[in-house]
Amino acid sequence: MDNAEKILLSRTALCSQVPDLPSNTEEEGGCGVTGFISSIPVTGKNIFEPSAQMHNRGNGKGGGIGAVGFVPEALGVSRQVLDEDYMLHIALIEAEVAGEIEDTFIKPYFRIDKSEKLATIDDYRSIGLEVRPPDILRYFVRVKDDVLDQFIQDNAFSSLDRRDAEDEFVYQNSFRINTRYYASLGEKKAFVMSHGRNMMILKIVGYAENVVRYYKLDDFKAHVWLAHQRYPTRGRVWHPGGCHPFSALNEALVHNGDFANYQAIYEYLKQRNYTPLFLTDTEEAALLLDLWSRVYKYPLEYLIEAMAPTSEMDFDMLPAEKQELYKAIQTHHVNASPDGPWFFIIARNDVRNSQFQLIGITDTAMLRPQVFALQEGEVSIGLICSEKQAIDATLISLEREDPRFGPIADKYWNARGGSYTDGGSFIFSLQDAGDGSENKKLICTDKFGKVIETSTDKLICDLSKPVAVTESCKEVEQKLAVLFSEKDPTEAAQKIFTYIRDQIGSFEPDSFRFAVETVKRYALERDEFKQTAIEALTRLNDRRFDTGRIKRSSVQHVLKINLDEIFSTTPLITENSEADFSRIDFTTRDQLRAPRKNERTLIIDAERFEPEGDLCDAVLIVAAYKLGWKRFIVYRYRGQRFTGCGFGPVVKDVRIDVYDSSGDYLASGIDGLEIHVHGNAQDQLCQIMKDGKLVVYGDVGQTFMYGAKGGAAYIMGNAAGRPLINAVGKPRVVINGTALDYLAESFMAGDPLNGGGFVILNGIGFNDHDGSIREYESPYPGSNIFSLASGGAIYVRDPRKKLVDEQLNGGQFVAITEVDWKLILPYLEENERLFDISIERLLTVDGQKRSPEGVYRKIIPQAAAGAQAKNDDGLSETEDEQAAMSCGGTA
Repeated sequence: MDNAEKILLSRTALCSQVPDLPSNTEEEGGCGVTGFISSIPVTGKNIFEPSAQMHNRGNGKGGGIGAVGFVPEALGVSRQVLDEDYMLHIALIEAEVAGEIEDTFIKPYFRIDKSEKLATIDDYRSIGLEVRPPDILRYFVRVKDDVLDQFIQDNAFSSLDRRDAEDEFVYQNSFRINTRYYASLGEKKAFVMSHGRNMMILKIVGYAENVVRYYKLDDFKAHVWLAHQRYPTRGRVWHPGGCHPFSALNEALVHNGDFANYQAIYEYLKQRNYTPLFLTDTEEAALLLDLWSRVYKYPLEYLIEAMAPTSEMDFDMLPAEKQELYKAIQTHHVNASPDGPWFFIIARNDVRNSQFQLIGITDTAMLRPQVFALQEGEVSIGLICSEKQAIDATLISLEREDPRFGPIADKYWNARGGSYTDGGSFIFSLQDAGDGSENKKLICTDKFGKVIETSTDKLICDLSKPVAVTESCKEVEQKLAVLFSEKDPTEAAQKIFTYIRDQIGSFEPDSFRFAVETVKRYALERDEFKQTAIEALTRLNDRRFDTGRIKRSSVQHVLKINLDEIFSTTPLITENSEADFSRIDFTTRDQLRAPRKNERTLIIDAERFEPEGDLCDAVLIVAAYKLGWKRFIVYRYRGQRFTGCGFGPVVKDVRIDVYDSSGDYLASGIDGLEIHVHGNAQDQLCQIMKDGKLVVYGDVGQTFMYGAKGGAAYIMGNAAGRPLINAVGKPRVVINGTALDYLAESFMAGDPLNGGGFVILNGIGFNDHDGSIREYESPYPGSNIFSLASGGAIYVRDPRKKLVDEQLNGGQFVAITEVDWKLILPYLEENERLFDISIERLLTVDGQKRSPEGVYRKIIPQAAAGAQAKNDDGLSETEDEQAAMSCGGTA
C-alpha cells in the first residue's frame, strides 16, 4: 500500500460518520473572481476596488477573500512561526461554541503559539451588511509531538514524511469540526474557513469588499490577494459557509461557473474518503485540488491536466510522450474532471518549493470569461480576473499606494483551455529574491513551464517628478509649433503623431513627456487646437510602433494622464462657453441640455456613473442624443456597460469614442452609429448589431457579435472565445489577431459575393519589444472554426496552410478568386487606415510579396462549397485546382 492509499484509508471511520447529504440543484449563475500576486506585500485596500467593480457579477448574498504571504510583524509572530505554523481560522456563527471548540479540538492536540479573535468594526450595518459576519478565531498551531506520534502509529504512517502526516492530521481535525458544527446541524454554529500555512480565507453574507472593511484589512499586507463575488450556483448560497474561497490545505480556490457533473465528482471523492460537507461544486474543486496535489503529489502540470483534459486536435498536436502521459491521467480521472462552464483562480502557498503562487485554470470549452495580465519592473505584479476592468481597477489602486506600480499592465491576454501550446493555464510564482528582504521575484509560466515575460530592459517615465527641460526640448517645441499651424486639424494630428512616433527612438523619458505635454498645452490654451491634440495623442496611444528606450505601458500612462487633463479641463455643461467641447459628469448630469452655438462634442466623465440602470452613463448618452448631440467622448470608464445601446433604429452621423475600462455589451443592438474603443474591450460586444461600425484598438472578449445581423467591425488584436456565433445577415468583420475557438459557429450570413457576411482573419500580432508585426504560429489555434455554419465565409490569412480540414467541422476550403479579393480589399484598406497594418505587409511572406490567392484562403459551408466547386462533369475540385483556375491556369 502506497502513502496516498494509507492517507485515504485512514479516513474510513471518520467519513463513515457523515450521513449522505442531499444534492443541490440551485440555478446556474455567474460569479466575479479576481486575484493578484505582487513581488512586494501590498494592503487589502487594493482588493477592494476590483471587488466593488464586479457587483454586476454578484448579488450581495455571498462574498469572500483569500490572502497568502504575510508580514510576520503585522500578525505579532516571528518569521519562523509564520512560515511553520498552521493558521487555523474558525468562523463562529454562534459565539458560545468557541470555548467548546477550543477545549475539544484545539488544546488537546495542538501547541498554540498565538491565538486571537480578529478585530472588526463596531456596527456591520454601517457598511450596508444585512447579516452579521461571523466572529473569527485565529490560531497559530503545530500538532503536539505525542499526538502526532500516536496518529502516525495508529494509521501506519511510518513511511510518510512527518510533515505530510501532520498536514493530514490538520485536515482531519478540521473535517471533524465541520462535521460536528456545520454539516450535521440544521442550524449552523461554526466551521473552519482555512487551515493552511501563511494564508487565510474570510467569507461573509455580503459583497466581497466588505470583508476588507468589516475585518479591518485595509492596511493589512499580503503578497497574494483573492476575491469572489457570488451569484447562486450550489450550496447554502445565503450563508458564509457556502461562499468562496474554499480551502484545500495551503490553497484558497475561487470559481466562476457550475459543474454539470456535480454528482459524479461527489461519488469520485466519496470513493476516496473525501466527503463534501458544504454542498457546493467549488468545495469539490478544492477537494480535488487537495487530493491530486497533497495526497497524490501530482506536479502542477498533471493536476491541471486532470482538471482540464486536453482533447481533439490539441491532444493530437502534443508530443508522443506527452500524449501517453495525458492519456493515463485522463483514464484515471476523467470522471472527476469538472464538466460545464468553470474558471478557477487559486492562491497557493507552495510550501514544498518555498514559493507563493497565483494560478488560473480555464475550462476546455471556455464558457467563462477570464483575463490575465503581467506588469514587470522594480516591482512586479500578476493579475487574473473575470474582466479587464477589475485588473485596471487593481492597478490604479496599487499606483495610489506605491508609484512604482503603473495603471497599465505590460501585457494582457486570454487563455484557451486545453491548448497544446500553453495549456490554457498560467501560473504566477513568487520566489525569494535572494537579497534577504521581504521582496520576491515574480515569474509567470504556462502549464508546460514556458516563461511569459515582457520587456524589462526599457525605461519608465517617472511621473512623480516634473519634466526636466533640456536644450533638445526647444527643437521639439519649434517643430510642434509648425505642425499645429496646419489648417486641417486631421492632417495636423496625423503629422504630430508621425513626428513623435518617428522621434521616440531618440527620446529620453523626459523628452517624450515634454513632447506630449506640449501637445496638451496647445489644447488647453486654444480650443481650436483641442481636436488636433486629442487625435494626435489618441493615435499615439492606439497604434503599435517601436517606443524606443521607453516601455510601452509607460508611454500609454503618460498619454492617459495628458488626455485626461485635456478632457477634465473642458468647460462643464453648466458654464457659458464658446468652445466646441462641453463636459458633463455625474454631479452635473441633471443639467444636460441641447448643444449651443459651436458645441459639437460632449465629453462625459464616467467615473462615478453606475455600471448599469438609470444612473448609467449609457442612459445619459441616449438622452443627450435625443437633445441633438451626435459626437461623444467618454473617459474614466470603470466597467460601465451597454455603451451605445438604446439609440433606436437607423442612427446616422453619431460617433462615440471610449477611453479606459469599458464594460460588457458595448455596441450591442446598434443600428448605424459608430463606436471607437481606444484599448481592449470586454465581453458581449455588438450582440445583435444591425448596422454601424465598431473599431477596437486592442482585443475583444467572449461572444463578440453574437447574433449580429450587419455592420462592420475592425479588431486590432484578438477575439476571445465564440466570436460571431449565430450571426446572420451581412456582418463584415476584420480580426487582425486570432480567435481562441468557435469562430463563427453556426454562422448564417448568406453568400458574401451576393451581399452576405464574412470575416477576415489575419492571424497576426505585434512584437512586445518593438511593435513590429509578426505572424502567429497558426492563424487559428482552435478545433472549431466555422463549425455548423450554413452561410457566409471566412477569409483567413494562411500562406503556410497551417489550417487543416479537421478544424472546420462543417466548412470547406475553396480558393480565393479575383471577385473575392475585390470584395475584401476595401475592408483591408480601411483596416490599414485605422491600424497602420498595411496590405503590402499582409501580402508579404518571408520577405517576398505574394498574390492574394497565395496568402489568403477562403472557408465556406460545405453545402455552399459543393455548389461552388462543381465543374461541368459534376465533380468536386480541390482547393489547389480552384486556385489554378482563378489565376487563369489549368489544373
